Amino acid sequence: MEATAKFIPEQTEGEHNDIVEYIGQSSYAEAHKHFMLVKNRLRDVGNWHQFVGQAGSTFAITDAQGNVAYKAAEKGDIFYIDMPGPGPAGGDGYDWVRIEEVHEHEDENGDSEYYVMIVRPVANPHTQGEVAHFFGHGSTNTFIVERSGNKLSAEVHGRNEKPNTDGNLLDKARNFVVGLTARHGLSAPHWHTFAGNLLKV
Repeated sequence: MEATAKFIPEQTEGEHNDIVEYIGQSSYAEAHKHFMLVKNRLRDVGNWHQFVGQAGSTFAITDAQGNVAYKAAEKGDIFYIDMPGPGPAGGDGYDWVRIEEVHEHEDENGDSEYYVMIVRPVANPHTQGEVAHFFGHGSTNTFIVERSGNKLSAEVHGRNEKPNTDGNLLDKARNFVVGLTARHGLSAPHWHTFAGNLLKV
C-alpha cells in the first residue's frame, strides 16, 4: 500500500517479486485489533513455520553467536531458515539473514498503521565467513503488515535477487539451483501461503 512503498529497497539488478494478500474487517476498531495480532505473528519469527504450509521451512532467531533466542524480532537480530533439502555447508545447513531495518507506525484511531521488516543475507554467525544464503548479500526481502482503513494487507517484496556465488563449490552449485528456482517464480506460492495465513482471523 502507499504508506509503506517508500521503505521497499530499489530494484537495480537480478530478479524481484511482489506478493500481496488482503483481508477486510467490519470496522476500524476490528481492523486495528487484527492488525496488532498479525504484526505480532510477523515478529514471532520462531513460529513462522505455522504459516508457510506443509513441508515448509522452519525459522529461528538467534543471538550474535548463533544460539537460538526465544524472542520477538527486532532490528539487528539474526535468524536462520532451515529449508527442506540440503542447506549450505557454510551456514551449517541453514540460510542466514539479518533484520536490517524495522519501520513501525501504530495509530488506533487513524487511517493507517504498518509494520515493516527488511532482511538481508549474511554470514553464518558461528563462522563469520562468506554469506550463507542462496541469494547474495545485495538481495533483500521486505515483510509488511499494514492497515489502511478497515482493510489489512500482508506483503513480501523481494529485491535484487541473484544467486550467491560465495562459498565452496558444492554451496555455489546449491545456491545457483535454489536461487534460480526462486528467481523463476517457484517461491511465489510459498510466500502467498505465508502472507495469506498471517492474515487469517
